Amino acid sequence: MSKDEPTPAEPDPAEVAAALLDQARAWRDDDPDPRTRDELDRLIVRGQGGDEGALADLADRFVGMLQFGTAGLRGALGAGPNRMNSAVVIRAAAGLTAYLHDLVDGEPTVVVGYDARYGSKAFARDTCAVVTAAGGRALLLPRTLPTPVLAFAIRWCGADAGVMVTASHNPPQDNGYKVYLGDGSQIVPPADAEIAAKIAAVGSVAEVPRAEDGWQVLDDEVVDAYVAAVAALVAPDSPRALAITHTSLHGVGDDTVRAAFRAAGFVAPAVVADQALPDPDFPTVAFPNPEEPGAIDHALAMAQDQGSDLVIANDPDADRCAAAVLDAGAWRMLRGDEVGALLGWHLIQRGVPQGRGFANSIVSSRLLAAMAADAGVPHEETLTGFKWIARVPGLAYGYEEALGYCVAPDVVRDKDGVSAALLLAELAAGLKTQGRGLTDVLDDLAHRHGVYLTDSFSVRVSDLSLIDVVMTRLRQAPPERVADLPVSVIDDLAAGDGGLPPTDGVRFVLSDSSRVIVRPSGTEPKVKIYLEVIEPVTEADLPAARARAAVRLAAIRRDFEALTAIS
Repeated sequence: MSKDEPTPAEPDPAEVAAALLDQARAWRDDDPDPRTRDELDRLIVRGQGGDEGALADLADRFVGMLQFGTAGLRGALGAGPNRMNSAVVIRAAAGLTAYLHDLVDGEPTVVVGYDARYGSKAFARDTCAVVTAAGGRALLLPRTLPTPVLAFAIRWCGADAGVMVTASHNPPQDNGYKVYLGDGSQIVPPADAEIAAKIAAVGSVAEVPRAEDGWQVLDDEVVDAYVAAVAALVAPDSPRALAITHTSLHGVGDDTVRAAFRAAGFVAPAVVADQALPDPDFPTVAFPNPEEPGAIDHALAMAQDQGSDLVIANDPDADRCAAAVLDAGAWRMLRGDEVGALLGWHLIQRGVPQGRGFANSIVSSRLLAAMAADAGVPHEETLTGFKWIARVPGLAYGYEEALGYCVAPDVVRDKDGVSAALLLAELAAGLKTQGRGLTDVLDDLAHRHGVYLTDSFSVRVSDLSLIDVVMTRLRQAPPERVADLPVSVIDDLAAGDGGLPPTDGVRFVLSDSSRVIVRPSGTEPKVKIYLEVIEPVTEADLPAARARAAVRLAAIRRDFEALTAIS
């Protein structure tokens, strides 16, 4: 700007507030849900009175539409375009159905599932109503069920797409809308952008046709088929004697997990009673993610009292699986990478079919790649997320460190916490007959391949622009040394460095092969940092090697906590 040009005037706060209130009134008048209309009404009244808190709340709700991407939709429940509500879901369903009409000949078929969160069943019915009115065929799962059942049902029903209404392991105030296509895997570009464009083209929600009925509610045949398919993964002659404690963390996995274990010939796991029934308030776990500190404490206490061999925890929609074991006399939760290695080892021992291979995400441990190479099994590294892992040609097994495991892609082409739990139990039961446990296998792998020690942490933000600040800082002023080691390689993953499709992230490799990856979360307002060190092991040096690895990992973490801090 030249000095002769006038400085742009600051927006008039009164005009900004008036425009915001007009937006809110227009959305309210178009909202089909009386509860969210009332919610907006109360905010509008307060905003008209000059309540700054109400105006700030409205500004956040109307900053834009909740963004549809490869993870579908996910956000806080509430009124307005930047929240999860019926108006947003109806738009999403209309956009998806329009996309499917362009994609398939004739009547598109959509299977719809839902968890037990607030709004989930209503959002599922909204979706069925839109699909049906638009000339599609909507198939609704019979009740609240795990996400893997929905992913299985898509191919079992021969559907063109699937929708799962779930926020997975997000806090209770959230809900989400996950979309699959007819191959049973989650959407990837360009489908996400094409569906988003169809959603953006929806004008008034009131003008979106919605049927009062006409969709089909499936019966338990689909659930029984899923249970039979995952139970059949366990070898008929493998041991079954194992005492298991299981928690579904107030989610929808309890009935299905117990049914699968019984069908596979195991005694059904002992249930953590105060976490077994679905409860959208998640009263015993403020953040219902098995990875969160304290989330599985109830299960560990019960396992200690009952003398269990293994603890299994699923997240609320049961597509993730966590495990805890006795280690040196104390219960500890295994890291996602440890479970990933154990399941990989188990599948190698069972035999990987010719032409099939393994995959894991870029942020997961490199140990699986080393194991695969040793066993002559093809391996591929992918971008983060099962939408990428599941699409690896010839996949036999894939995992991501955030407790997601695909042990049977021919059954569920997505992460599946039920089938993963079954195969982990099969492995543990077999080891028990030998007087060994899961930690013994981890020791064996360390002796053969070295200690692969991983860690991760997150930097949560209240302002999403701060994520860009952190990522820009690392790109423009990357560290030259970390933990007193030279940084030997820096890959800007957004530029496609490192042989993967572009994604927002930066990878640092140190001179000793330690690795750090920094990327924004795809589902939550945070930056995620993933760390890994590799420490060679001599015959009698395992405890010392693990100690050295832990010291180096802690030093790397300290440096990256400083590098990613929000000032």
